[in-house]
Amino acid sequence: MIHHIALETAPHLLAEESHFWQSVGFVEVPLPSGVNGGHSWLEREGTQIHLMADPEPVVPLRGHVAVVAPDFEATLQRLGEAGFEVREERELWGQRRAKVLTPAGHTVELMAAPPAPAAG
Repeated sequence: MIHHIALETAPHLLAEESHFWQSVGFVEVPLPSGVNGGHSWLEREGTQIHLMADPEPVVPLRGHVAVVAPDFEATLQRLGEAGFEVREERELWGQRRAKVLTPAGHTVELMAAPPAPAAG
């Protein structure tokens, strides 16, 4: 199980980046004691996204986060209404997919449903 992913984000984009993740169903959670400010942590169903303020963030060109959005159509609509450009991709595993760039430039793949678990 993956508990969290940490994404570097320019400090001036933290609020916008947090808003993006809230649009795909995550909610902000309090930072644990001992963690300095300049971060924003969000969670959905036990998985967390840690936004880490960095004055020179590294954003991978091809690397991305894939998020299952059971309310796929509503998620695409919310993102579109919030001004994000959502690109539908070809279906995989018989399910719809889309990609969107966050305010900090991270690529997020939205999936209507996950594939069946691999055998073994």
